[in-house]
Amino acid sequence: MNLLFDRGTIVLHDVPPDLDLTAIAGVHWDPRVNVWRAPGRLSYPLATALKRRGVQLANTPCPKLDPPSGFCTIGLRPYQQAAFAAWRLAGRRGLIALPTGSGKTRVALAAMAATATPALCLVPTRALLGQWINAIADVYPGPVGCLGDGERQLHPITVATFASAYRHMPLIGDRFGLLVVDEAHHFGQAQKDDALDMAIAPLRLGLSATPPSPGNAAQNLARMIGPTVFELNVNDLTGEFLAPLDRITMQLWLGPDEQRELDELTEIYRNAFHLFQVSHPQGRWEDFVNVAGHTDEGRRGVAAWRRTRRLLAYPRCKQRALAELLAQTRDRRTLVFVGDNETAYAVAREHLIMPLTCDIGRAERDSVLEQFRSGKLRALVSAQVLNEGLDVPDADVGIVVAGRMGEREHTQRVGRLLRPGEGKRAVVYELVVQRSNEVRQAAQRWSRLATRSRSAA
Repeated sequence: MNLLFDRGTIVLHDVPPDLDLTAIAGVHWDPRVNVWRAPGRLSYPLATALKRRGVQLANTPCPKLDPPSGFCTIGLRPYQQAAFAAWRLAGRRGLIALPTGSGKTRVALAAMAATATPALCLVPTRALLGQWINAIADVYPGPVGCLGDGERQLHPITVATFASAYRHMPLIGDRFGLLVVDEAHHFGQAQKDDALDMAIAPLRLGLSATPPSPGNAAQNLARMIGPTVFELNVNDLTGEFLAPLDRITMQLWLGPDEQRELDELTEIYRNAFHLFQVSHPQGRWEDFVNVAGHTDEGRRGVAAWRRTRRLLAYPRCKQRALAELLAQTRDRRTLVFVGDNETAYAVAREHLIMPLTCDIGRAERDSVLEQFRSGKLRALVSAQVLNEGLDVPDADVGIVVAGRMGEREHTQRVGRLLRPGEGKRAVVYELVVQRSNEVRQAAQRWSRLATRSRSAA
């Protein structure tokens, strides 16, 4: 019997007539070509299941690229060693959850060196491609492949964006034995999950500072990468391995005209959402948005919600507070986080701060970050580019003007400030408008940082 890789799937050829494949999970009959087929992810488990049934396999998919060699010795901190050990004990499959700035990449490099199998590293953005390639090049002498940002080179160690991996996995899914997924929490919700399903790699390591809460996303992620095998929280590492952190909430008040508009918009939205809940008792916010377009009340509700976000993004009270804070922190490296690019450019114009947005090209972005590291630039403003992954080691002040993505985004933003330094003490200023939903959202955002750690092996 033969197992052949075919466009991200495993096709079963020469199946013994007495073999019942319906009993093997994940194997399905493909009536289009009259063959049995399974996701590429199941290549190794499928071969094991067939051998246990006494089936002789003449051919099975295995990584086509040569194994990498020549890695330098990779030193790990004690908690990184514990995370790596937990991953190995879990069968070299699973997710490691460590705070931003704690060195998750080092654990992944140690996994690549120890497994000595072709490795594909997936990253969410083009901005992270170069960062990962540089980190690998520091410990690995061979060429590093790149898929994304206009590049298409495959080597035994390759870095790819999620989007590029999704496009090319039908062709390259049988090249690698280890799959490293940075910011793995982006998967598990059906969007581009096929990129993980189409790879045959039996060894899988997910990295995240914000793993999904128990639920469907966590279950799907465990199926594609493995369960969370090790987790530490900011509180566990602050002081020795991460910079101490102070949180300061600035309680702000809208002007009378702004508050009146906010109250009116909030009432319109709440009425629309209440009507939705009456007919959809178990409905979620996403369901409300999907059905709102079918009624005048729903459309008004969504429009009011959007106007509320725009109003709270950068009202006059936040403009004054930001100006005061920037004056106070002019001698410290400061990151200003806003909710959208429009606000980022407004802040940039008002305070002559360099904006870092998705509109900034790679060369300019790298130049900006280098100037920030060297001290030539003392402040940056960003909506989302700085939320994940980018290495900004010298920032010690964060000003959160507004956010869009709740606890996960906030955890990532705070992590930008926690890389340790001699005598460093990070501070986060959060601008919160009273008599608005920002009060509740601010409390929810910090709940993850306050949660104690858990680990499993």
